[in-house]
Amino acid sequence: MPGSAASPARLAVPPEERPGTPGGRPLTRSEPRSAPPRSVALRLAGAEQDCGRARDFVRRTLSDWSLDHCSADALMVVTELAANAVLHGVPHSAPLPAAHGEAEIWLRLSLRRPAHLVCAVTDPCDSPPVYPHASDPLDEHGRGLRIIDALSEHWGWTRRQPLGKTVWAMLPTDQQI
Repeated sequence: MPGSAASPARLAVPPEERPGTPGGRPLTRSEPRSAPPRSVALRLAGAEQDCGRARDFVRRTLSDWSLDHCSADALMVVTELAANAVLHGVPHSAPLPAAHGEAEIWLRLSLRRPAHLVCAVTDPCDSPPVYPHASDPLDEHGRGLRIIDALSEHWGWTRRQPLGKTVWAMLPTDQQI
């Protein structure tokens, strides 16, 4: 079952990011084999449980990258990005036409220089993210992008071809005192 805990695809890398594939970067001999990856991805199934899976993935990855000090902000940002993708980025009533393939959501974490973590979520919806102008402080919904804006240095979105978008946020990785 795709997206289940037993699924071998849970830590899969999208084809365009695989080394040596069209659109991916070629693997060279100068790359050390023991170096931690600078980018990792998790395929999400588009279910509410994906937010918990995304948080576990972020926690493990940041620990592997010795970036535990970044985890609080990264966990909050990824939770909001994943929740928005699950709630607004995947058709829940009618499936996408077969030509578009599965309604997939991808979470990607990437280390960028100098000292930045990029958290990105790709979903099959073409609609841009909606940043609410004002919200009632008691509302339960509509604050996700405000939270992302407050915790990240930069955030934005890009349209994907032939379908979908990626919403991303850049967080500092340097330890703040």
